[in-house]
Amino acid sequence: MNYIYGINAVAEAIKARGRSFEWVGVAKERHDLRLQRVVDECRKNGIAVRFVGRAELDRMAGNNAHQGVVAVTSAKQYNELDDVVAAKRGQYSLLVVLDGIEDPHNLGAILRTADAAGADGVVIPERRAAGVTPTVIKASAGASEHLPIAKVTNIARTVEELKEKNIWIVGLDERGTQTYDSLDYNLDCAIVLGAEGKGVHDLVRRKCDFVASIPMLGKVPSLNVSVAAGVVLYEIVRQRRKKQESLDSK
Repeated sequence: MNYIYGINAVAEAIKARGRSFEWVGVAKERHDLRLQRVVDECRKNGIAVRFVGRAELDRMAGNNAHQGVVAVTSAKQYNELDDVVAAKRGQYSLLVVLDGIEDPHNLGAILRTADAAGADGVVIPERRAAGVTPTVIKASAGASEHLPIAKVTNIARTVEELKEKNIWIVGLDERGTQTYDSLDYNLDCAIVLGAEGKGVHDLVRRKCDFVASIPMLGKVPSLNVSVAAGVVLYEIVRQRRKKQESLDSK
């Protein structure tokens, strides 16, 4: 069985309609408005609700961070790379390519930010990296259920495929000679983020069209990868919005 836990995660999964639900377990000890909204959403969508003890929810979720709700669902359906590229949401493509993110909380945070910043989708590797687990879904506040996510066998090869589709590749790495805000993101692009403590693999970095860094003004040499993702993605949002406002004013 596959589980989703947490109020926002379950609620967004229901809204996204990307999974089938067997049933949703709700803590019989809780009686609050947020949980009632989840129950109402389940009933509106014909999803069975069972009121069970907290110990049973702990067992299903594998922890006690479920906020009183756990859903039994079908497995996460990943997308093909071509489908992610085709899911273009704005004038320019914006993809996030993750080169081996292992911490599920980092992956969840990146997915949440990518969705908020209007990214078309995210690419993750099949091996040696976190997948979309229940922990990731909760950490993303359910954003993982709305965002197209492709699982690929080889990130370096995928970068080449994206370049063949006329998508510019920007690697984010502390060794980059350009700063992230010196680039013009008003073009179809993909942002490549490397693993915690390791950065972007050398082979992948060499295939990037640009390698950019975030200036560090303190003593610590780098940011957490999910924070770095937020910094760069919202610079892209800022630039694209500024250009659109300029065009609209003419």
